[in-house]
Amino acid sequence: MSDEDVPEISVTDLKARMDAEDVPVLVDVREYYEADIADLPEVGQLRIPMAELTERIEEMDRDAELVLYCRSGSRSDRAVRFLLRQGYSKVFNLKGGMLAWRNEVDPDIPAY
Repeated sequence: MSDEDVPEISVTDLKARMDAEDVPVLVDVREYYEADIADLPEVGQLRIPMAELTERIEEMDRDAELVLYCRSGSRSDRAVRFLLRQGYSKVFNLKGGMLAWRNEVDPDIPAY
């Protein structure tokens, strides 16, 4: 699977959807402590670290639109690839992750 095969959403598009209350299911694949440092606005996101993804896959609705995110977009890219291989079809990587969110949406979020 090449890079262009991974569906992505930009942070600005996600922010616009959040503002319009058209929020997909957000899945944070970072370690738990990372959410304490910096996170997206709370919208009931699932917190499923990469190491737990396989065993917790059933917590993610196959029919829902899922947006996975991490610090930079790298871990969530791998997680999206995994879910696509498991038959999930409406799954997207948040391009650039929390770093892009900080740079393009909310500069008050701590960098780490």
